Amino acid sequence: MKIVVLDGYTLNPGDNPWDGVARFGCLTVHDRTPEELILKRCAGADIVLTNKAKLGAATISGLPGLKLICVLATGYNVVDLEAAAVRGIPVVNVPEYGSDSVAQHAVALLLALTNRVAAYDAAVKRGGWSLSPDFTLVAGPLTELAGKSLGIVGLGRIGGCVARIAQALGMKILAHNPRRREVPEGVLVEWLSLDELFARADVVSLHCPLTAQNEGMVDAERLSLMQPHALLLNTARGALIDEKALADALNAGRIAGAALDVAVREPIPGDSPLLTARNLTITPHVAWATLAARRRLMAATAENIRAFFAGSPQNVVNGI
Repeated sequence: MKIVVLDGYTLNPGDNPWDGVARFGCLTVHDRTPEELILKRCAGADIVLTNKAKLGAATISGLPGLKLICVLATGYNVVDLEAAAVRGIPVVNVPEYGSDSVAQHAVALLLALTNRVAAYDAAVKRGGWSLSPDFTLVAGPLTELAGKSLGIVGLGRIGGCVARIAQALGMKILAHNPRRREVPEGVLVEWLSLDELFARADVVSLHCPLTAQNEGMVDAERLSLMQPHALLLNTARGALIDEKALADALNAGRIAGAALDVAVREPIPGDSPLLTARNLTITPHVAWATLAARRRLMAATAENIRAFFAGSPQNVVNGI
C-alpha cells in the first residue's frame, strides 16, 4: 500500500514522527509540494495525506488507484469532495485535535489587544519606565474584560472552549450558529442573529468553517454594525473576512482593533492591506500548532487509516 504525504513539514518539523502512519504501508513524506508537482508525486498512491496542498477534480481523476484521502486538519476545503465521491473515494478529516490550543490562542490574541503586553514591554525597553516620574507608566489604554460581551460566531468545539474561558474571565457570551447546537456545560449563552451579534458584542470571535455561503461575510456592511470600541478576532479561516474592508475600518477608527491568526492568502502577501492597518495584531496561522495538538492530529490520522482498512471509515466528510 503506497501512502504519500504532500505537505508534512508543519505537522512534523522534526518532533512528531510518522511511525503510526508508516505502519500501514510504504510511506513517502514530502515537506512541501508545489501545485505543479502534486499529480506526479501522487502517482500510484493508494492513500494521499494533505494539509493545504489542493486535490482538485482534475488531480483526483488522474489518480486511478487512489482509495483514500486524509486531510491533516479539521477544515477540508482543499479537496474537491464531489469529485472524490463520484470516484467512491472517502475523504476523512480530523475534527477534534486542537480545540484547547486554538481556544487558548484566541484568548491570547484578545488579551494582546486589551492588555497591550507587547506594547508595554517595548515601552519599558525603550526607557519609558526608567524615565517615568511615577512608579507606573501609562502608555496606552487597558481594558478590563469582566462584564464585557463576547460574540462567538460558530459555537462548536473550539467556540465552546473559548466561551468557557471567556466566561471564567467574567464575560457574557453571545453566539450565532446557522443551526443551534448544544451549549457547553456550565456556559450561559444568548443566541442572536449574525447582524445582532455584530451590533451588540464588545468582542466578536470567529470559529466557523469556511463555506461558499459565508465567504467574505465580514464585509464593510457588517463591520459598520460593530460598535466603535469593539474588537474582532479570527482564528478560523481568513476568507471569512474582506481584508480590505477590515483594514479600512481599522484605519478609519470605525472599530477599535482586530487580531488574526489567518489570512485569505497564506503566507500573507507582502502588499496585504492588513500589514499596515492600525491596531491590528497578526500571528502566522499557528493557533493549531502546539506539540500536544500536533501529536493528537498525528495519532488521529493514523486511526483514520486503521478504520479505513478495517472497513469502517470514520470522520468521512463527503458522504462515502
